[in-house]
Amino acid sequence: MQALLTLIEHYGLWLVFANVLALQFGLPVPAYPTLIVVGAFAARGHVTAPQVIAVATAASLIADVAWYFAGARHGRRILRLMCRLSLSPDSCVRQTQSIYERWGAPSLMVAKFVPGFHAVATSMAGLVRTPLWSFALFDTIGALLWSSVAVALGWMFRDAVNELLAVMAEAGRVGLVALVVALAIFIGAKAVQRHRLIRILRMARVSVDELKELLDHEPGPLLVDVRSLSSRQRGRIPGAIWIDSHAFDESVRAQGLADPAGQDVIVYCDCPNEASAAMVARKLMRAGFGHVRPLRGGIDAWIEKGYGVEAS
Repeated sequence: MQALLTLIEHYGLWLVFANVLALQFGLPVPAYPTLIVVGAFAARGHVTAPQVIAVATAASLIADVAWYFAGARHGRRILRLMCRLSLSPDSCVRQTQSIYERWGAPSLMVAKFVPGFHAVATSMAGLVRTPLWSFALFDTIGALLWSSVAVALGWMFRDAVNELLAVMAEAGRVGLVALVVALAIFIGAKAVQRHRLIRILRMARVSVDELKELLDHEPGPLLVDVRSLSSRQRGRIPGAIWIDSHAFDESVRAQGLADPAGQDVIVYCDCPNEASAAMVARKLMRAGFGHVRPLRGGIDAWIEKGYGVEAS
């Protein structure tokens, strides 16, 4: 354990750079503990607080710019990749799109403080063609704020941090094992949280071919689109109505929806695991609708099959 502390003391800036870079590239490795510890070490004079903040900000920008250009080039495939890399169940594309559409590039100033949002916000900026200068400006401000808060915490509570490190140093190998176990518990808890979400979303899906067959017969199913504004600009499955998943009751009333006996209700989105569609489907079922199913693969699967869309 003492060797690890010596390593932090002499190579703290490199450790900060590697840890923050890994986190921003999507790996489930928390960086705040590292920033706080190195911030506490800054009080000893080995490094300065501005150096730690600058290194953390640089690492963040390297990863964020890479995701920005990946989002601009590969679009929604990158968003799905980021959602699968993140262990947070809050990182569905639908939620990120809603936040980003409402606040735009300035949302990047707080993105790193919001679990799940920072994981896909940078790719979202590239996808919607946010100007590079605007992205760089607000993302830099966000990285500076995020890293500054951690370093400030380490500086202010340096005595407590030093006492904790001293206890761990005395514990020797046991202290190192405790660190590894704590990291494993963190990752495990996030994985369990995600698994629970997937279990909640587990329900019967309808395939795009089955949907096409249903649409070819009368009466057709009631189609419900729960995508965000930017996604709906790509077009919708013919005849679909829109429900805002964040204002469900108001949307249902506004659409004047009623459940004709026996009519199929198909809900679709464009996020991984059909998360938004499954959640709205469950809400419709609780509201008394029968025969409600999400569309497997969402609108992307519909388009990939060559079926047409119409303007929203």
